[in-house]
Amino acid sequence: MKNILIANSKGGSGKTTIATNLAGYFASLGKHVMLSDLDRQQSSAQWLKRRPVEFPEIHAYIADPEWIITDSPAGIRSNKLSDAVKRADCIIVPVQPSAFDIGATSDFLDLLISEKSVSKHKTFVGLVGMRVNPRTHAATRLTDFLEYTGFQILTNLRNAQVYANVAEHGLSLFDVRPSLVAQDIEQWTPILDWVNEVSDSET
Repeated sequence: MKNILIANSKGGSGKTTIATNLAGYFASLGKHVMLSDLDRQQSSAQWLKRRPVEFPEIHAYIADPEWIITDSPAGIRSNKLSDAVKRADCIIVPVQPSAFDIGATSDFLDLLISEKSVSKHKTFVGLVGMRVNPRTHAATRLTDFLEYTGFQILTNLRNAQVYANVAEHGLSLFDVRPSLVAQDIEQWTPILDWVNEVSDSET
């Protein structure tokens, strides 16, 4: 069983987008996937309720999951964060390219590095830029920040309407015809490769 924690103390950073699409990816491979939603807003849980029965099943709870994807809340307290980090094999931190998001994420990463399993490199951390337009000053600022953190930079995801479209129907990028999301799947490839790599290293 592998547990991927999606975390950032900043609300609206893209945690649910990462969590639901990651769950959809593993489900598309025929894996037993559990999507755990720790957020009071229950956005991932609501997405799961909208998911059509004819698509690969993702469970709110299952006794023997192969993959657990944990969507954490904004403003997660240190004790709950510690518990979630201890259970995680790896952590994905989504970051949007605004000054507010970068500031909040910087504080969150300081908190994260204080966790023993992270500081001793037993739990891997990867950063993902969200809603990034590479031709903007904000994107440049985000790139500089991500490089400064010293954590693994996985990829930048574009601001595409397809994310809202699939989410509305309880679907992921991996549930639709590949030709419709080719650019987005290409951007996701480094995330998927990293998750599989660091999870294999834990076995």
